Amino acid sequence: MDYSAVIDAPFGQLGMVCRNGFLLRLEFLAQRQPLLPPAAGSLERELVQQLDAYYADPRFHFSVPYCLSGSEHQLQVWRAIAQIPSGQTLCYQDIATALASSARAVGNACGRNPVPIIVPCHRVVARNSLGGFNRSLGRETVDIKQWLLAHEFEFG
Repeated sequence: MDYSAVIDAPFGQLGMVCRNGFLLRLEFLAQRQPLLPPAAGSLERELVQQLDAYYADPRFHFSVPYCLSGSEHQLQVWRAIAQIPSGQTLCYQDIATALASSARAVGNACGRNPVPIIVPCHRVVARNSLGGFNRSLGRETVDIKQWLLAHEFEFG
């Protein structure tokens, strides 16, 4: 993936893809990569400033412009997720019921969210566990989900 910026985050690294004034992807990087600082005055620089504001106060509301590309179902799920306030969670089944869908389909849409943190899919959990995160049940991404939720609930 050709990132327009690669930055350090409290839980690892993030890769950004911005084009034509919109954030298209924000990815958790599993492998350490060389940092690619955002250019001065760029959308990437604005996103870094907004991420820093979120790390300082998880009640911060992102305003960076983003463009979501997915199926109509995915877009519905992502719109529902975007409405979950910081410090709160919903179960996959709750969203599925609201959208006349299934928990599995909601989970699949969550895993394909192209702009996590901004569209806070980490706030969607299984009924009796954290569930997966970022298309994985592996520790590397579930640890990020745990960090994000702990950060938000610390201020709740």
